[in-house]
Amino acid sequence: MMKNPSSESILRGIALLCLAGVGVALVSQYVFDMQPCAWCVLQRLILLAVAAVCGLATAGWRSARIHALGAALAAILSACGIAAAWYQYTVAAHLFSCDQTFADKFIAGSGLDAALPWLFGIYATCMDARVSVLGIEYALWALALFAVCLALAAWALRRARRG
Repeated sequence: MMKNPSSESILRGIALLCLAGVGVALVSQYVFDMQPCAWCVLQRLILLAVAAVCGLATAGWRSARIHALGAALAAILSACGIAAAWYQYTVAAHLFSCDQTFADKFIAGSGLDAALPWLFGIYATCMDARVSVLGIEYALWALALFAVCLALAAWALRRARRG
């Protein structure tokens, strides 16, 4: 086990963690019939954005500045994911419909739901998408994932600044 991973390896780990999170969401949807709401889909998009930023920051560049920029952007996006998951848990999950909320307007306005419905399709209301896994609501699992990504991004940023 590595005692002092580089910022590059931390960023790669974040990217893999985010892709695994989206993979779990897709398995939940297609194997266990847990249909996503607009806020679930927005969080998928944020996870993919974090993965893309981290992947690009490590795509052949050995620059500490590029790694620091990638880590900073990943931290900002992870904080956005925390906010989205918290809003879903505290507000949206208690609404009969999340139609016309920010998440619904953003996903529909971007055209992602029509272009890639298997990934970004909104198939449930926020109240219907309120599901517990191992006794913990799915939105809280997402919040925890984003919190881990934020902590790892902060660590990568600190490592990049030293490097």
